[in-house]
Amino acid sequence: MLKGFFHVPNAVNEPVKSYAPNSPERAAVLAAYSEMWNSKIDVPLYIGNEEVRTGNTKTISAPHDHLHIVGTYHLAEKSHIENAITTALTARTNWAKMAWEQRAAIFLKAAELIAGPYRARINAATMVGQSKTVYQAEIDASCELIDFLRFNVQYMTQIYNEQPKSNSDMWNRVEYRPLEGFVYAITPFNFTAIAGNLPTSAALMGNVVVWKPAATQVYSANLLMQIFKEAGLPNGVINMVMGDSAMVTETLLNSRDFAGVHFTGSTGVFNDIWAKIGTNISKYKTYPRIVGETGGKDFIIAHPSANAKQVTTGIARGAFEYQGQKCSAASRVYIPQSLWPAVKEQLEADLKSMKMGSPEDMRNFITAVISEGSFDKLAGFIDQAKKDTDAEVIMGGNYDKSKGYFIEPTVILTTNPRYTTMETELFGPVVTIYVYEDAKWSETLELVDTTSEYALTGAVFSQDRYATEEATIALQNAAGNFYINDKPTGAVVGMQPFGGARGSGTNDKAGSMQNLLRWTSARTIKETFVTPTDYRYPFLGE
Repeated sequence: MLKGFFHVPNAVNEPVKSYAPNSPERAAVLAAYSEMWNSKIDVPLYIGNEEVRTGNTKTISAPHDHLHIVGTYHLAEKSHIENAITTALTARTNWAKMAWEQRAAIFLKAAELIAGPYRARINAATMVGQSKTVYQAEIDASCELIDFLRFNVQYMTQIYNEQPKSNSDMWNRVEYRPLEGFVYAITPFNFTAIAGNLPTSAALMGNVVVWKPAATQVYSANLLMQIFKEAGLPNGVINMVMGDSAMVTETLLNSRDFAGVHFTGSTGVFNDIWAKIGTNISKYKTYPRIVGETGGKDFIIAHPSANAKQVTTGIARGAFEYQGQKCSAASRVYIPQSLWPAVKEQLEADLKSMKMGSPEDMRNFITAVISEGSFDKLAGFIDQAKKDTDAEVIMGGNYDKSKGYFIEPTVILTTNPRYTTMETELFGPVVTIYVYEDAKWSETLELVDTTSEYALTGAVFSQDRYATEEATIALQNAAGNFYINDKPTGAVVGMQPFGGARGSGTNDKAGSMQNLLRWTSARTIKETFVTPTDYRYPFLGE
């Protein structure tokens, strides 16, 4: 397992294509979008070598046109989940002992398939099923997932190359074994890259996986499974199942062979999973690995020295790209009084220029939120802000779900720094701003740190280095990914390993060696070359 026997080049980040008018990539993705829009797919359960169609189905529709059906997917019963466990454990025998470079080749091939022949299709699938603009789809479904697959191979070789010291009479080595059992991967709707990375990062290290994608991401998840199979992933290594979440989770967590969960989703669901694991702990063959990235109430704080246009752009992009449905999206903003008039004027102009509609129309910056449930929740918070005396909707605030789940980019101004939308995760195109007195910079930093249970991302804008340093220290526990003079979104694999603590997860940093190490169980081997034949030590002599 030593890296030196094989040359694995250092991974490089996949370049982002522009999709400018008349570009070949624009034509290709629009053609793929049109094809997908005008056809219907039938998504099975993938268990071993079988595509299981149970006949119990749900429809897949586009959030920006929810009456338009683009496919159906099949729901598992408990017996299917139990079969997935058995199938995964059977596949583990050969997969766990496969040479690391053979596993690496599969996922490197998957990266190249996405970078080349599947690029337009995976982007189009993300546009259709998750209502991402082409640019958001490109940086997610193509570039980030390609980066995950390539960099994880690099990290794996670095891990395997990390070996203990030996001397002339003994050889010490560490074997990085896969976990003893199966890994349960639970992925969200908002990033196709996360849906691809959570099962593959565990599988790369020799583990077998039962993967449950979000119901609202099944369209692109189906294409991912087809790509993995074309790349040569053996049957049963990753098994994709859909169904009642409570039933699926209960069945998997009740198995003696449950060895870990790789999760991205809500804090409440993760807490429930953790509690169930604790209740079942005496059942398991080994202590499970619990890795989760959950919610966020991500902040931007501007110092009086900050550049107003930079702050405004950070808000506009950080809060409203992909309709604010990133766990890293800016959701609460703290602006000094002296800067507020300029920020407000520029933000109003920016929002007026934003177009909203189908991602097929590439003039649109905003499309639909993911579901009716999400729409109704966001509309409720907007309506409440219109009524409350300590809050005011100063920009946007309109919504319409007659065709798609469209909510205008909305800005709430509050006089209460602990107003509900300053504390509650919304997951939509709604940002709340609190204007503070310039002289209360230090007090406001403390406010930022103590307002939210989450600690995922945050950003400070400042041209004063002393203020920047003060913020960096004061907010060291408030964000696992901290940005200086930039929006709090857009972490790049290999550059900004991603994850937060507090209520935002276990901070195991997706896109790093730290995360991959969680899917190994190390065995130390000591081999002595000349073995002693007498128990007596020299100190025993007279």
